[in-house]
Order: sequence, then C-alpha cells, then structure tokens
Amino acid sequence: MNPLAGQLNEKLQAGNPHVFDMLSTLGKELYFPKEGILSQSAEAAAHAKKYNATIGIATEGGIPMHLGVIQEKLSAFAPKDLYPYAPPAGKPELRSLWRDKMLEENPSLQGKSFGNPIATNALTHGLSIVADLFVDEGDAVIYPDKNWENYDLTFGVRRHGVNVNFPLFTSEMTFNAAGLRDALLAQKDRGKAVVILNFPNNPTGYTPGAAEGDAIVAAIKDAAEAGINVVVVTDDAYFGLFFEDSLKESLFGRLADLHPRVLAVKVDGATKEEFVWGFRVGFITYASENKDVLDALEQKTLGIIRATISSGPHPSQTFVLDALKAPGFKEQKEEKLQIMKGRANKVKDILDSGKYSEAWDYYPFNSGYFMCLKLKTVQAEALRSHLIHEYGIGTIALGEHDLRIAFSCIEEPYLEDLFDLIHQGVQDLQQA
Repeated sequence: MNPLAGQLNEKLQAGNPHVFDMLSTLGKELYFPKEGILSQSAEAAAHAKKYNATIGIATEGGIPMHLGVIQEKLSAFAPKDLYPYAPPAGKPELRSLWRDKMLEENPSLQGKSFGNPIATNALTHGLSIVADLFVDEGDAVIYPDKNWENYDLTFGVRRHGVNVNFPLFTSEMTFNAAGLRDALLAQKDRGKAVVILNFPNNPTGYTPGAAEGDAIVAAIKDAAEAGINVVVVTDDAYFGLFFEDSLKESLFGRLADLHPRVLAVKVDGATKEEFVWGFRVGFITYASENKDVLDALEQKTLGIIRATISSGPHPSQTFVLDALKAPGFKEQKEEKLQIMKGRANKVKDILDSGKYSEAWDYYPFNSGYFMCLKLKTVQAEALRSHLIHEYGIGTIALGEHDLRIAFSCIEEPYLEDLFDLIHQGVQDLQQA
C-alpha cells in the first residue's frame, strides 16, 4: 500500500474507526499524490515567474492557445476560464458557491460539519465514486424496488455489491420506512450497508413528507445503534423540484451528525436543478464532525478522480459558476419551476378525472420529472411497444405493470392528448 494511503487510513481510524471500516478494499488503497505532475505544476504556477514549462497545455501570447472558430462562439468568457484543465476538485469559486447554495436551501445544515463539495462529472460519476470507495463484493446496497436502473450497474455490476430492495410504498401509499429498517437490520451479520435515498424519486416522482422523513432518519439510527455501519447516500438529482406538501430539504442535513456509525454523503449537481443536462456538472459532499475524516475522504475522492477522469470539464463549470452569480438566476429558475409544477398539476387533474380508472391507477407523485402508471389490464412492455410503433409515443416500461411518463418534456396543452392516446393503446391491446 502506498504510504500516503496508509496515512489517510490512520487519520480515519483515529477520527472515526467506523468510517474506516466502511471503506472498500479499493477505498483503503486510494490516495491523492502529493508529488508528481499536478503538485509540481501547482508549485510552478505559484513561483515560476520567468518560464513555466510544466503542465501539458499550449499557450500563445500569454494565454491558453485556442482556435478562433471555437472562441468566437464563446467570446463572453476569457480563454483562461475555458481551455486549461480545471483542478481535480473543481473550480474553487464554484465549489464555494455551491456550498453556500446548499446552506441556503437546506437550513438543517446550519451548524453541521460537512466538507466542501467536490466537482464530479455529473451525478452518475458521484455515485460511482461512492461505489468505489465503499462497496466490496457482497456488501449490501439498499434502495427501494422502484429505482433508477443505473444503480444496478454502478453498485452491482461494477462493484459486485448485493442489491437489496424493499417496497417503496406502504399499503397506505406512504414511504415504507419500516421496509427500509427491516432491510438494514437484516445486515447485522455483515455489519455494514450502503443506503441510497433518491428524492424526488425516479421513476415515481415521489418525495416523502415530514413525518416520513422522521421515520427514515429513525430507521437509519436504529441500524447504527444495532452496530451496523451505514453509508447513506442522498441522490439529490432532482432537488428543488418540489410541487406540493413534501420535504423541501435534502435529508443530508438530518443525517449529517446522526450517529458515529452513519456517514452521510450528498450527491447532487446542476444537471436537473439548473436545467443543464449536457453540462455534466455534479458534486459529492461528505459530512463528519471530525475534520481529519473529511480531509481523508476528500483526498481519497481526489485520488479516484485523478485515476479515472483526471478532472471535470472546465467550460461547463465556468458556465454554471457564471449562472449562479447572475442577478436573474433565482427568478429564472423559479419561472421554470412553476412551468414544471403546472405540468405536474395538470397531469393530476387529468388522471383524477376518472375517465381512465378502468385502465390504471397511479403512484403518488409530488415532485421531480416523472410519474408512474400502475396498469390494471395489460403488460407494461406490450403497451410501451404498441404505443411507440402505432402512435409514435415513447414511454418507459418498468416491470410487469408500471409505465413511467416524463411529464417534464411534454408541454401542458398536450398532456391530455398524451394520456388519451395511452388509454387508446390499452384499449387496442384489450381488443386484440
């Protein structure tokens, strides 16, 4: 093992041995080089005032070399904010502003000890960092039965974790905190579990209310008090898109100092929050009362970044930073939120009209991009295929009876026609 990795491990063991025990074998071996190209280049940037012949970019006229056909499209930004490599942890000012944004939008974080967000190549990259750091073959990764299918690839296929699912909803159609608790306590012999909390939920568009949030936190605390080390990941991909009565904060704040055996990790980003899907700007943030624990986890995270993508894209980080600082940012974001809320409410009005009641029920939704139909009479995949080939309508089939609808990408005047055609598709299959 590299001595730097050993030093980080010693800091973790001294700061919180439970967090050290959560690490995967890879996680224990990871470190960020203090010597080498990056560190020597950083030293040169600070002190080499005559010639800096270190990092592998080209310069011309004292600025990064670039092509006019590219720069003319990006002329609002200085070449220094576009073309050089971004730091592995991301642009410092962007990280700082994102942290301020987290505190403003999550009052429960006030007074809590958590690190500076580290920039990732959007949220999938952040989740893969969690998988690399904390999941070994056979480790339990717990999340609801209605989930984003990429969890299986990220935690199961890549890291050979055991995916443990529990029903998302109770019979009363509230979040199944008891199911989460049971899934956690079943890991007593393993002594460790990774939990993924994704709200607003993909695919259902559901965010729990305050009482459900209390029950989720209590379930995780019960597991910790039973001697289970729990890594809790809040996948906040759709954060802020809350349309009705629900939690309006990430549970990250409530989990941040819950118990020494609980490590809270927040994965979020500009992707959906700021409607910049292709920019691929995300963040990963750790919470711990111990500064040495935070430092060690962040250094190991930088080691993963250095070993995989080296650093994230500089232009998109600059674009997001510029937007966060813009005077009209909050107002424009609120305008888009209201459009999304209008679509969600319209969908509920349409579905509650009763004209489709023989064909489907729907799962509760109050946030995010999606909702799910629970088909009563036909198979989801058969309907999905029929709709796309006969009506030119794309939907997502999940399991035998669930059909996911992204109302986020259908403008409000067309929503009723969409559901009418889906209903017609059900009738076609019934008559076939």
